[in-house]
Amino acid sequence: VAGHAVGGGRSPLIAGDGALLLSALAQLSSGSRAAPRTLRSIRPRRSSIFAHPPSIPVACRSQCAALAALAALVLGAAGSPAVAEPPPAPEPGWRVAWREEFEVDGPPDPANWVFELGFVRNREAQLYRSENVTCRDGLLVIEARREDVPNPGFDAAAPEDDWRRSRQTASYTSGSIKTKGRHAWRYGRFEMRGRIDVRQGLWPAFWTVGAGTPEQPARPWPANGEIDIMEFFRGVLLANAAWASETPGKAIWDDVKIPLEDLARDEGHPDAASWAREFHLWRMDWDEARIRLFCDGRLLNEVDLSTTINRSPDGANPFREPHLLILNLAVGGTSGGDPSGTEFPARFEVDWVQVLEREPEPTMPKDRSAAR
Repeated sequence: VAGHAVGGGRSPLIAGDGALLLSALAQLSSGSRAAPRTLRSIRPRRSSIFAHPPSIPVACRSQCAALAALAALVLGAAGSPAVAEPPPAPEPGWRVAWREEFEVDGPPDPANWVFELGFVRNREAQLYRSENVTCRDGLLVIEARREDVPNPGFDAAAPEDDWRRSRQTASYTSGSIKTKGRHAWRYGRFEMRGRIDVRQGLWPAFWTVGAGTPEQPARPWPANGEIDIMEFFRGVLLANAAWASETPGKAIWDDVKIPLEDLARDEGHPDAASWAREFHLWRMDWDEARIRLFCDGRLLNEVDLSTTINRSPDGANPFREPHLLILNLAVGGTSGGDPSGTEFPARFEVDWVQVLEREPEPTMPKDRSAAR
């Protein structure tokens, strides 16, 4: 089927597709994780067996249909929504400033990402570890696990209210990566294609905080500013910005909270669980005047940057300064909810992240007639 039977040897492209499909089927049967990658080598070629171009003889089209059915079987078994897809070409007026597609299996590229480690924020239940973050089959996978592990930062002399150091063990582990010290941006279009787990106690996020500069280190949160391009917990999808109030450590929020069940039904899904089985596109458009936050092209929140002035002594506007990116999957904590009834592992899968910038305005040639 893969060779002579498909096209009778007259269509090498079709024969090649058949061989790839059979290879993917063999990989699935052996438990290999390589099947999605093999399938990706077929999907981008629109003139393959899925398209029946006019050059394919009529006699071959029944074999093509059979292979298309086999493709559907393989794609279904592989979980087609989990197959990575390339980022779309930028719209006119935009160009790629930075892009990460997680194409190399193993740890995230250290030229782009650093790990957060230990107990970090919000009294969350998980211990962040590098072992919980990996790239495979073209996806970044951040995996939360229920497991008892020692806390490397434990200090027997720490007071009980020092929750980072007073906990001897953690009952959950997960991962968080950020572009700190690697990349930061002021303004642009920020996009992420990902799939989130929306079960109880899970708290995935794609967000930014002020990065500071060599001349001006980042101020403490929230005076450095926070933008939640994607945040989910307790059945709610959020799109937020936060900056400093008069009280140290207390933020002013411009936030939107959308019940995921409502959003899912608006998009034609029977429930949130169905929505969460698919990948979605989150986007931020950020310029000197405003921040606009989207999910699948739907505007969720718009923040007027003339109002986002810190009320702390610095009086700065943290959204007119460079920000770094963070991708993480938290468990429990101050907002995540109770994870005890949730089956683990849980995953936050990211296909790609990119930052676009505006194309420079074309320069007009100087009129030299006046100099003559």
